[in-house]
Amino acid sequence: MTEDIEFQSAEAIKDFQEQKLRDALAYLAANSPYYQRMFSRCRIDIDKIRHIEDLVKIPFTEKKDLQIFNEDFLCVPKDKVIDYITTSGTMGDPVTFCCTEKDLQRLAYNEKKSFECAGLKPGNVLQLMTTIDKRFMAGLAYFLGIRELGAGIIRVGNGVPELQWDTIQRIKPDAIMCVPSFILRLIQYAEDHGIDYRNCSVKKIIGIGEGLRNQDFSLNLLGSKIKEKWDVELYATYSSTEMGATFSECSYGLGGHVHPELIIVEIIGEDNLPVPDGEEGEVVVTTLGVEGMPLLRFRTGDIAAKRVEQCKCGRNSYRLTPLVGRKNNMIKLKGTTLYPPAINDVLDNTDFVSNYVVCVQDSEAGTDDVIVKVGLVGEQSFDVVKELKDRFRSRLRVAPKVEILPKDEIQKINYPAKSRKPVKFIDYRKR
Repeated sequence: MTEDIEFQSAEAIKDFQEQKLRDALAYLAANSPYYQRMFSRCRIDIDKIRHIEDLVKIPFTEKKDLQIFNEDFLCVPKDKVIDYITTSGTMGDPVTFCCTEKDLQRLAYNEKKSFECAGLKPGNVLQLMTTIDKRFMAGLAYFLGIRELGAGIIRVGNGVPELQWDTIQRIKPDAIMCVPSFILRLIQYAEDHGIDYRNCSVKKIIGIGEGLRNQDFSLNLLGSKIKEKWDVELYATYSSTEMGATFSECSYGLGGHVHPELIIVEIIGEDNLPVPDGEEGEVVVTTLGVEGMPLLRFRTGDIAAKRVEQCKCGRNSYRLTPLVGRKNNMIKLKGTTLYPPAINDVLDNTDFVSNYVVCVQDSEAGTDDVIVKVGLVGEQSFDVVKELKDRFRSRLRVAPKVEILPKDEIQKINYPAKSRKPVKFIDYRKR
């Protein structure tokens, strides 16, 4: 039997996770001011939380709790904190996460396993097209993971297609890691400057922050367009600062594999109870092995489903389907429920669209008013607004309002001064 828990039986994985859960609860009860208060206030006897099904007896942790009681989540003295990380908060200010040396080792292990899942091994060279500074966990995690794996990494940072191609041609990485929509910019730059990108060294692309697949695991419009242009291996990932874990696809592309030693996942319905496996719901996570700021039943706000059948790769660890969207970002447009990624997918697959931002606001009728602000590649000889609305109706059955703006103006919205990620969705609704 392999030592990797992901390849053991589903029953063995569950037993393993339940022991890890009991360890995590004991650690929180001994070290976390926030959870000590919660256990006392809600009269929770952690000795009675023996199985994953017992988690329903414990209240959720929400992002606003992290915002309001941030320091109370810290379980170690300040002098044990090695790295300070921030993530976006629901109330304006960022939320601080503190990592110990053990937490950084855990991050490295997490990403090593995720890169292995995506087929990387010692001897590969990965070009990293995301920032490693600005208190950003992801770039640091990827660097630590590649280092742990024993592969090479080129820390180029985000954007600047010219620099990315210069680096690819000089150092010849066989894999790149970036936001998938940026691949289209790389392809466009290569075509405009006579770069033979189809025959370059890159054979594998690992996507972060955006989806590449539909719920049935087929490539979505963005993934299909990349694959049609550039026949490379495509891998999607899902991660967040709060989870301190990554769900990475294997070569079969059938969902993101959980690493059972690092995280427990529940999928919660509208009634706040677990839904049957295979049904969509909100992703709720409990971190395992975190020393600095572990979380118990944290609501991510992301909507996905859990797949529990054995993967073709032989892993029995459950997988997450591609994200449908974020719960708080759900849009009701003309009687149709949809999420921003569905709108993004249409725009990312439209040749004459250079950049865009999706804005949603309250209408006078009390429904959602959606305006898509678009920057164009150049002057077009046809009715751009009509063409875009036809594409939306074909894919989504409904069409938002479309507003054409100079692409430089959209660029400023996409990349505000303090942002580490491109801003493609703005929610003006009053909750």
